[in-house]
Amino acid sequence: MKLFGVIIIIFLSFGIYSCKHTPGVPIDDNNGQDTTNQNGDTITNPCLPDVVYFERDILPIIAGSCAYSGCHNAGSAADGIILDNYTNIIKYGKIRSGKPNDSELYEVITETDSDDVMPPPPAARLSSEQIKTIEKWILQGAKNLTCNSTSGCDTMLVTYQNSIKQILSTGCVNCHNASNTGGGIRLDNYTLVKAAGQSGSLYGAVSWQTGYVKMPLGGTKINSCSINKIKTWIDNGMPEN
Repeated sequence: MKLFGVIIIIFLSFGIYSCKHTPGVPIDDNNGQDTTNQNGDTITNPCLPDVVYFERDILPIIAGSCAYSGCHNAGSAADGIILDNYTNIIKYGKIRSGKPNDSELYEVITETDSDDVMPPPPAARLSSEQIKTIEKWILQGAKNLTCNSTSGCDTMLVTYQNSIKQILSTGCVNCHNASNTGGGIRLDNYTLVKAAGQSGSLYGAVSWQTGYVKMPLGGTKINSCSINKIKTWIDNGMPEN
């Protein structure tokens, strides 16, 4: 009996020691990337190929399709909902980390009922690729990740079909299409986009130059790489294919 008691005491002592010294696993919001060095200086985060980054991949989609004037930007706040930054998207989009089907934002962009789908008609609904990107972001934890591309901005061989069409579909076409001609302007086909490029209004608006209405209206300015691609495309004669 004495030997048995000693064994129990040793076992319990080992268990208590193990629990006291086994550290928990912290949540890594930077996907394993260091953001500062030992001196506190910011380190460039390389963009990893299979990671969805909020600032690069998610914000432009939501800013262009949801957070524009008359809808869910700070000025309009339709239905009391604002979707103009990470905090608001998580809050008002009722994002549940790892669970896209339980996240309200994902539910409304995949809704099949035209009365409930977002963006509402006549605005164009998100493309399947955009929906998959948002789904993947939520599955990866819906983190507020940023990155800096080590390859820079590729402005070689920029055409309407391989670059400009996608850029405009994210931030402009929902307000400038056949059903919703914001300001009397359409940007949903090559001929009309080329005309806007020739007049100077396209580049002036997206680069927020003085004398032009800043686009997206009431939304977030599109990223510098997209602006550079638009300028390069215009400078090169606006090729279609």
